[in-house]
Amino acid sequence: MATLLGFDFGPRKIGVAIGQTVTGTATALETVRAQGQRPDWKRLEAIIREWQPQAAVVGLPFNMDDSEETWSSQVHRFARQLEGRFGLRVHLVDERLTSLAARRQLRVDANTADDRIDAQAAKLILETWLAEAPSPPSSAS
Repeated sequence: MATLLGFDFGPRKIGVAIGQTVTGTATALETVRAQGQRPDWKRLEAIIREWQPQAAVVGLPFNMDDSEETWSSQVHRFARQLEGRFGLRVHLVDERLTSLAARRQLRVDANTADDRIDAQAAKLILETWLAEAPSPPSSAS
């Protein structure tokens, strides 16, 4: 069984979720606000210490034509920083439409700001990766 953290990265806030490989499910944890246009690394470190994940999954924003969003370079940088700072293996997954799906699940309209949306989107990102990840090889008995 592996524990993973999922991240919905944005320049102003980052949604965080926790999940595990046995059930393939995830739970929204919280939304971490940026500190001066930078991730709140102290808060993220506290979350990582608390949950001790084996890996992280970060949502990568794509356009509907399969091209990466213009700000995807910031997501790649965040993923590299997670890997470098915490020694986590980081997986990137297409996060297309996760914020819209999160709003629908939470019944929050497009004009309402709600920090739950980012954490819920992180949950969906992590569940997407868990559903698509290859199964570990089973041991021979």
